[in-house]
Amino acid sequence: MAVPALTFRDEPRAADLARVREIVDATGFFSPQETAVAVELLDDRLAKGPASDYRFLLAEEDGRVAGYTAYGRIPFTRASWDLYWIAVDPATQGRGVGRALVAESERRMALAGPSRIYVETSSREQYAPTRGFYERCGYQIAATLEDFYAPGDGKVIFVKEVGAILSPGDATR
Repeated sequence: MAVPALTFRDEPRAADLARVREIVDATGFFSPQETAVAVELLDDRLAKGPASDYRFLLAEEDGRVAGYTAYGRIPFTRASWDLYWIAVDPATQGRGVGRALVAESERRMALAGPSRIYVETSSREQYAPTRGFYERCGYQIAATLEDFYAPGDGKVIFVKEVGAILSPGDATR
């Protein structure tokens, strides 16, 4: 299936709060507490603007938000970023929206210089498609922390390098 005609914007609007909540809820993957965190990060960005630690990329199709990413530089690192959230409206999943969002987010992070991007997700079976998605996007498993979230629910950490990475001696620790 062809990738839909998407437009991207990185400045969220107050109206996006309800849409982000709607998308995150609709995925069926996140608890009410996790949904609240997704909205809280967006609210932080709206309140602080560019001074916020969180960056957003919203993909729109026909003027409606189809999905988004939230990402940010990892404090005290020279070249590391976290991809905190990616959520795509289930009505548009499987059409390349998520892949386009990840690729454009990576491009924007790489503009800051050579980088490593980290993504974390659950090891639960429910998240197998999510882990497969990250692998198809070129991420590799860097670590698995067993029983991190709860017994039987580990944290899987993925990493991807974008651009030339600095030598270990150049990194701020």
